[in-house]
Amino acid sequence: MVASETRGIGREIETAALVLATGARERFLPFPGWTLPNVFGVGGAQALLKSGTSFRGRRVVIAGSGPLLLPVAASLARAGAKILIVAEQAPSASVMRFAAGLVRRPLTIAQAVSLRASFLTTPYAMGTWIVAAHGDTTLRSVTLTDGRSTRTFVCDVLCAAFGLVPNTELARLMGCAVERGAVVVDEKQSTSVPGVYCCGEPTGIGGVDLAVVEGEIAGLAAIGRPAPSALLSRRANHRRAAAHLDRTFALPPELFALADDDTMVCRCEDVRWGALDRRWTSRQAKLYTRIGMGPCQGRICGAALECLMNWPADSVRVPAQPARCRTLVGRPSANPLPMNLSEPGVR
Repeated sequence: MVASETRGIGREIETAALVLATGARERFLPFPGWTLPNVFGVGGAQALLKSGTSFRGRRVVIAGSGPLLLPVAASLARAGAKILIVAEQAPSASVMRFAAGLVRRPLTIAQAVSLRASFLTTPYAMGTWIVAAHGDTTLRSVTLTDGRSTRTFVCDVLCAAFGLVPNTELARLMGCAVERGAVVVDEKQSTSVPGVYCCGEPTGIGGVDLAVVEGEIAGLAAIGRPAPSALLSRRANHRRAAAHLDRTFALPPELFALADDDTMVCRCEDVRWGALDRRWTSRQAKLYTRIGMGPCQGRICGAALECLMNWPADSVRVPAQPARCRTLVGRPSANPLPMNLSEPGVR
């Protein structure tokens, strides 16, 4: 049985098979000034744009890592923003090798060329990353570096990108095995819990094409049908491409050393980097500083601390997503979320 909430209305769903497709969220790494107003993740900026926020005339710096920089820069430029620079931390040699590897994917190359044409007069700086954001009541400027020299841009908006984090909370609540931050699945997309399948970003960041193929395979397995060999072959190809992407845009150690003692790490509980001790465990840090115990329940700082401190993800508690009290109180069961499908009598 699965408990859910849609538009404030609670529902209980009984099922013999369940496919988890919980997606991913942005990873935020702390750097001086990252909590200033008008500093966004690239995904957050894109969401604001789609919801009607105007960026027309705004001076924008986009910096970070990965192919998401291109579509966000293109979308903002088409919306009238002044893109000052797009800074990709991966070195030029790595990016060029990645681009050369796309020779067998002409549609992807065409898409990249089209996106780049949308901000053709804007510098695309490789081997360059954020040092700090500066401001008072809002963002005023951003300092970037290539490791040899720094440059400061007066701007109105900073869009930062440090990759994505698989949403594994629901799978972990159900007892599914998770390794290296991703849900473990077999050839049928089955998890370690009988009757539970998983597809898309929770099994590892791979993009929409891989997610769609995995979803088809999981859906077929959930109804007891084998996946055709052509579908399995497409999944293998997309997984190889995803691995290549991951190697190219892997975050370097320099990005894990941006925070100074005064940099906020947990913005929910106002915990600064200088308050943490590398000798602690994640549980000790929680007890001593309340880090990860705020409204986001560690979804922001937890992923950052996995990179900065090598602290593994902490335990997950129900509800997996915020829910209305009346949804939880109105349930007849004392257990707010019975999720273990392997238990006898639970479907």
